Amino acid sequence: MSRLTRISILLAVCFALDKAAAFLRQVIIARQFSFSAELDAFNVANNVPDLIYAVISGGALAMALIPVLSATLTTQGREALWRVFSHVANLVFLVTAALSVVVALVAMPLVRAEVGIAPGFGMQQQMVVVNLMRLNLIATLIFSLSGLVMSALQANQHFLFPALAPLFYNFGQIFGALILSPAEGYRIAGITLPALGMGVYGLVTGVILGAFLHLGIQIPALIRYRFRWSMGLGLDNPQVVQVLKLMAPRILTVGFVQVIFLVRDNLASRLPEGAVSALTYGWMIQQVPETLIGTAIATAMLPTLSELAAQKQEGLFHESVQRAVRVLIGITLPIAAVLAIGLGPLMQAVFALNDTHAATLLWATRGFLAGLMGHSLMEVAARSFYARQRPIPPMLAGFGNMLLYIGLGSALYRPLGAAGISLTDAVCFTAQAVFLLVLLGRQTGRFIHLGDSLTRAVFAALAGGGVALALLNAQVLSSPLLSSGLAMAGGGVVALPFIFKELKLLLRL
Repeated sequence: MSRLTRISILLAVCFALDKAAAFLRQVIIARQFSFSAELDAFNVANNVPDLIYAVISGGALAMALIPVLSATLTTQGREALWRVFSHVANLVFLVTAALSVVVALVAMPLVRAEVGIAPGFGMQQQMVVVNLMRLNLIATLIFSLSGLVMSALQANQHFLFPALAPLFYNFGQIFGALILSPAEGYRIAGITLPALGMGVYGLVTGVILGAFLHLGIQIPALIRYRFRWSMGLGLDNPQVVQVLKLMAPRILTVGFVQVIFLVRDNLASRLPEGAVSALTYGWMIQQVPETLIGTAIATAMLPTLSELAAQKQEGLFHESVQRAVRVLIGITLPIAAVLAIGLGPLMQAVFALNDTHAATLLWATRGFLAGLMGHSLMEVAARSFYARQRPIPPMLAGFGNMLLYIGLGSALYRPLGAAGISLTDAVCFTAQAVFLLVLLGRQTGRFIHLGDSLTRAVFAALAGGGVALALLNAQVLSSPLLSSGLAMAGGGVVALPFIFKELKLLLRL
């Protein structure tokens, strides 16, 4: 088993724990609030703070920072790495704080404008969004540092604590949902938990607590790697300048993705109550396999791809990317098919939804799952360009993706409802992933060869989905939970022989 495979498995296990905690959190929230106007407001209020985090210190900076820190560690040592990290962290915190103040001041126009966040909401619901958004900005400030720490530790080839950080973030949110929000205490194992009755404001307080935990769990790793903070912004430091050069197009790239989330909720706010929450939950469900597979593999690969690119080892670089692409195609297509068929009864039972909301959630989730392969391939495709320190192609592809999303989403959301929006997501991100992989091949002169991986993945999806559907229709078990579990397990078992080659390839990443 290769080192990359071991790291991928470690990350997948940590991500699985995180997703299990996130799923528990969402079950608690759904049972407490259902798909109500209040929950729609909470979900919408996260968008602009999430945009600031993602653009400044989340996905944008991680892609730009890790390759530079990896190269700095290789050529100049760990002390130089921490100096570069400190200067970048100082700059990012100042920028994030300034943006947070501006957003807090103009929150109401951002929410109410026709091209804003939630123009379809009523005035009272929009006011709740404004208040929650301002509170969320506190968590964004904390994340501006915590996200940078994750990148620095990964550049040091340390993945455990950064992978655990999202789990602790969920612990904070679960505390908010269990203790801070409810008016009556939950009973667990004969013990009645305290209840502070803060409603939806308890949820956002849990987000802030989770942000502190997200940062705190990583501090021991900083101590282990002898972190030393340096004052100043380091604008005369060549490595800091290189980070900023790489970050500028990455900011636009991530910004385009975040605009897509804003467009998604803008369109959904014009649909019946619960559409925003259905899309939020459907996205969360799709993100479980995408994170465990695509994000885990791509996160483990980025430092290694950066080293191979720096050492001009083009052959090994290409082989690594090609193996990852074949593995992702082989695994994600059958998983998407089996989940799309088998999840329905499970979701309705777990989230305690009425038939209307359950149907909305199911079809929204199916739309997102249609793009599981595309999103997973995007993780590797984008990192391949950033490992080569070439951020312009992902930026241009992201701009095209955003335009396509706006046009297609505007056409599909009224006739297809929430499912039209999630299907738009699947089409756009799959097209972007394919475009980037083809472009990477043209630039390197080494195109991705799939062999028979795609064909066998399609057969695996058809066989697995077919068996799952047959088992559901047979109604072998009366319990919705057991019925869904049997259908997905049966479909997964039937699909495995078709993708055995990709599973073996996974061990040699």
